[in-house]
Amino acid sequence: MKTLELAKATAPLADHAREVSKEPGIVTSGGKPVAALVAVENADLETVALSVDPLFLALIERSRARHKKEGGISGSEMRRRLGTKPKKQSH
Repeated sequence: MKTLELAKATAPLADHAREVSKEPGIVTSGGKPVAALVAVENADLETVALSVDPLFLALIERSRARHKKEGGISGSEMRRRLGTKPKKQSH
């Protein structure tokens, strides 16, 4: 993993972004990590944005905790409640 001190970063961001396909990079300030440069694979912009959104992550954690405490319902029960039919599987 490459480490780059922010005060010494002179190359354009585009140059650093091209390098993350080879190895991730950690940007530091005063020796402490402040950012990570990592390749994004198999994700769209919305997925990446949500993956770092504190409000969305808190919502997911609350949902997981509630599911663990109270349980959940099956997909077939959800379809019954919504009045939908299961999708036909294609072979």
